This record gives sequence, C-alpha cells and structure tokens, in this order.
Amino acid sequence: MNRMGNPLLSPSTLPFGLPDYASLTDDHVREAADTGMREQLAELEAIAADQSPPTVENVLHAWERSGATLERTVAAFWVARSADTTPEREAIMADLSPRMAAHTDSILLHRGLYDRLRALADRAGRGEIELDEQDAYNLEKRLIDYERGGITLAEDEQQRLRELNSELASLSVEFEQTVTAGRNAAAVHVSDEAELAGLSEDEKATLAAAASDAGLDGWLVPVVNTSGQPLLDVLEDRALRQRIYQASVARGLTGEHDTRDTLVRLARLRDERARLLGYPHHAAYSHETTCARTTDAVNGLLGRLAPGVVRIAEREAQVLQRRLQATDPSATLEPWDWQLLAAREAAENSFDTDQLKPYLEFERVLTEGVFAAATALYGITFHERPELVGYTDEARVFEVREEDGTALGAVVIDPYTRPTKKGGAWMTSLVKQAHLTGDLPVVTNTCNVPPPAPGSPSLMTWSNVITLFHEFGHDLHGLLSDVRYPSRSGTAVPRDFVEFPSQVNEIWAWEPSLLARYARHHETGEPVPAEWVDALVASRQETGYHTLELLKAMLLDQAWHQSPLHELPEDGSGVEGFEAAALERAGVAFPLIPPRYRSSYFAHIFSGGYSAGYYSYLWSEVMDADSVAWFRANGGLSREAGETFRRSLLAPAGSLEAMDTYRRFRGADPDESHLLERLGLTD
Repeated sequence: MNRMGNPLLSPSTLPFGLPDYASLTDDHVREAADTGMREQLAELEAIAADQSPPTVENVLHAWERSGATLERTVAAFWVARSADTTPEREAIMADLSPRMAAHTDSILLHRGLYDRLRALADRAGRGEIELDEQDAYNLEKRLIDYERGGITLAEDEQQRLRELNSELASLSVEFEQTVTAGRNAAAVHVSDEAELAGLSEDEKATLAAAASDAGLDGWLVPVVNTSGQPLLDVLEDRALRQRIYQASVARGLTGEHDTRDTLVRLARLRDERARLLGYPHHAAYSHETTCARTTDAVNGLLGRLAPGVVRIAEREAQVLQRRLQATDPSATLEPWDWQLLAAREAAENSFDTDQLKPYLEFERVLTEGVFAAATALYGITFHERPELVGYTDEARVFEVREEDGTALGAVVIDPYTRPTKKGGAWMTSLVKQAHLTGDLPVVTNTCNVPPPAPGSPSLMTWSNVITLFHEFGHDLHGLLSDVRYPSRSGTAVPRDFVEFPSQVNEIWAWEPSLLARYARHHETGEPVPAEWVDALVASRQETGYHTLELLKAMLLDQAWHQSPLHELPEDGSGVEGFEAAALERAGVAFPLIPPRYRSSYFAHIFSGGYSAGYYSYLWSEVMDADSVAWFRANGGLSREAGETFRRSLLAPAGSLEAMDTYRRFRGADPDESHLLERLGLTD
C-alpha cells in the first residue's frame, strides 16, 4: 500500500495535525476508511487474543491507540461533507454510514473484547491492580457500551440488531440529504422589489446575488433550518411574510423532498431496537446514559414548564393582536405576523435588536468579542495562520496559545452560509486532545451567517452573534480539555451536559464592557450607544415565543421516541396528525407559534444525534443559569473566575462523571430557580 500518496493513511505533518485539505481527495477518503476499519479490527483482535494478565496499558491504552487512521478519516471527512457537500461526498456518506454501523457492531458484539474488559475490571476489584479516577471511569463506560450494544443478546437477536443499526444509519443519511435539498428548494422567489419593503439595500443586494446564483432574476429569500425565518422580523409586506412562513413549515411534506416515510421508519426501527435491548422505548434507552438518567426526569422538567410558558405566549399574543388591529381593525393575528409585530413592540417598549445590525460586523465580533472574552477568562490568545488550509476556501485557521505563549491547539472558523452547507451551526473536533497520544486539539466552528454582498461588510443579526458565542463555547470545551484518553476528550460528555458550556459562553455576548469593544458602527467606528447597551441587557429575559417554540420541539422529540407507534401508518401519512395530537396532549398546541422544528425537517433528532435528546438544551440551561449566578458572584468576566470554570468544568471533559464535576464546581446540584427567573416563570 502506498501510504505516501494518501494524506489520511499517516499522521498529518502539518501543525497540530491539521488534515492536509489542500491535497485531500474523495478517493483518499474512500481508501482510508476501508484501510482504517481493517486496521482497527486487527488492532482490537490483538487485544482480545493477548493471553497475558490484563492491565491498563495492554487493554485501555492499547484500545485508545487503535483506529488512528479511521479516526483521522472520519473527523476530516465529516465536517467537510457537512459544510461543503458535493454529490460524490453524499455518495461516500451514504456508503460509509451503514458500514461504520457494522464496524461498530463488530466491536461491541465481540465477546473476546468484552471478556478482556471484564477481566481487567475483576482484577481491579480484587485489588491486583490500581486504577486512577480516569482509568476507572473509562473502563466503566466501555463496559456500559458493550452492555447497551447487545453483547448479552442471543445470536439471532444480535443479527437482528446488526440489521437494525445498518438500516438506521442509512435512513439517517437519507433524511439529512432530503432535508438539505428541501431547504434549498423552499427558497422564495420575489420579482417585485416593492415586496421587500423593510429591508436595507445591503440585504436586498444579498438576496439579489442569491437569485443570480440560482439563475433567476429578482431576489431569492433563502430558508434557514428553523421554522421561524429571520426576515420575518422586518418584512412589511404581509403576503410575502405568509409565503415565506408557509414555505418554511411545509418543508418535507410533499413531492421529491417528502421526509415523512423516512422519519416514520426511523422512529419504528429505533423503537424495535430499544425493545430488543430490553427497554420500553427508545427514549428510555437514550436517557439512561445522560445526566437526567430517566424518562420521568425529562418529562418532569418539560411538564413543569409547559403551562407557564403557554400563559406567557398567550399574553404576548394579546398584545400583538392589539398592535395589529391598531392599523387593521379586521385583521387576525397569524403566525407570519408574530415576529414583525414583536420586533416593533420591542422597539417601543424594550429594545429592538435589529437596531444593532450596523454595529455588528463579523470580523470585529469575532476578534473583539468572541476571542476577547476567551482571553479575558482563560488567558488564551488567537493568531491567524493564513498559510494553513481549512476544509473550504472560506474557512480560516487560528492558532491558539496559552497565556505564556505555548501552543494550546487550533480552531477553524467557517462562518458563511452557502447552498452546499447543511443548516444550523456546529462544532467538531478534527484532532482530540489527549495526553496518551500527545495530541493538541483542533476544533471547528461552522455557522450560517448570511454572506456579505460584494463590497459590503458582513453585518450580523443579534441572533447570529449569540450563535457564534454559543458554538465557540463548544470550541472552548474542546480546546481546554485536559484528559488522558482521546475517547473522553472535549465534548465527549452526556448529551444533556454538552450544551452547558456553550450556553454559559453566550452570557459574554451581553457583557457591557465587551459590547463596547465589539459593537461598533461599521462606517463610523462609533461604539454602540451606552443607553442601547443598558436596554439590551435589561431585555435579556427570554420571550414566550422563543421558549415555547423550543419546548414544542422538545416535546415532539419525546413523543416520537416514547409513544407506541403500532397505530401510526407506515407510509408517513399520519405524521401531521401524530404531531398535532402530541402537542395537544402536552398542553402546548397554541397555534400561533410553530415548533422550532416540525417533524418533517427535525434533523437534530432524525439525523443529528439528538434522538430523544433535544430536551438537552433546556436541561443544560438549568446548569447554565445557575453558573451565570456563580459568575456574577465571583468576578464575572475575569481571569480568576475563568480559571476556576476552566479547571473545574472544561478541563475534565468526559473523563469523569459529568454531574460530579458540576458538584465539585458549584458545591451542590444546580438550582432550577435561576432558569425559572430567566424564563419569566417566577411568581
């Protein structure tokens, strides 16, 4: 095999082990994936066949060092395919996903490997060898993976499990590909400029460029991945708002981009797999390894919040109905009216964040906001390396250094939306920090900020700013990881803990001293007016709209993964009825606010790893709100507070039980009252 010709078959020689994207081809990915799977199975087989007494070195360390080629390949390919896909990359993903599922099954259903782990645990239990905290936790998690992976099933049941995992992997890729194509196809074409009243000239130029790229005259309004669409905040033409809203919420329900058959099949197969493994439903299987632990705990949190959140939304609707009738006495409030009227209400009675846009130029927000907050808290600094190539032409690589100048790792920033990029925003790890391997972390930050029109600056919405801070919180979790094992590095924590550091990082977007640095007018350089900052901070309490759209999506997720599905038609025709009944049953059917994601384009749960776990954002926000209270009492945006947070919560990553690290940091379980206050649910 000519390893010299394929940059993935050997460790990268670039700084920090950054993948050699300049020379990487799709053929390299195919070859390296094949080679990597063969290599790892051979390496693990050697561990299982070893007749010497099991030790940390010949079991845990050897295990963690296995599969290096496969790890490099999957990490490099996944983010490139998600951020800048092509038909060939989609074909690779469709081929690779079921094969990776089969590869994982080959490991988790290998009795010899399980016995080797069990023997190591038995030796430790007898006191023959000593395991430190990280060794013991890693061993415990590997044994749990085997027990949840079907090692105790009969042979015929294991075969059925393999079939289920393979089909689920293929269906997840199919769902994501169809959702992305449907999102692009849902863009709304506008031919009359008068319909765009409310938009700035720069915004219209961006839409005109999108139309030109699509081979159309006029303007093209792209649809983002959520139900709510940003331009509904400002568009004055009610008919156009209705067209955009309906194009958004109708995605995945008809035609070539219909996802309903796929999602029903996914839900049914997940349910079958859970029952095969001894669980009542997929949610119980999913929740077992989270901080919540049980379905009752998840349902309890969602159920406690639902009535109060609906009441807040109903009160907001009454205010907006009166505002609408002030200009049109016969009009009835509709979902496509909400965002515009709420923005106007905020402009008069609290603060309209749309006023900030001329002050939110991307480059300054990144360097004087996101990076500056990390420096103030953790002492780390960021230095662009333009000679290093990211996974797209628009991606930029920054070296990250400790306060004393030593190298810490690197971050790859890819901010702008494009038709080849999937929706939303995300962080990944290209290289995982680990003392065992000596690797420094390389993380990515991929967002969907609208690109600037030619010759214009990239101006962000306030929502874009919060998203950038949020995703960088994930980056910090990866960069500041300080663990032994790569499998326990960075964001390798329970799903309902992983959003916690990212949500905490959002608070610095609101920090007045930082706002004065990064929020400056893109033409004059003047800082955002101080009274605006005060009004912005005062308006931070979540609205009923935002909380209810999230809560509806969380409840839909639980419905799909807790409900018996035998009465649901297999062809997908019952999806809309199932969705409506689930929201009605949960007491959140309020029609003026759609779920943040309807089932037909809910990629988080049907292709993104959040199945039965979308509640995680809310569970993590309990810890987030409690931690914000701690920061306020302990110096705020300061090195001392940052160092405590870093060493207590970010550095341990997934090497210890997540809630134990939280209790060590806070001295107690998180106090839910801080979240209730943020949501406006205190009496």
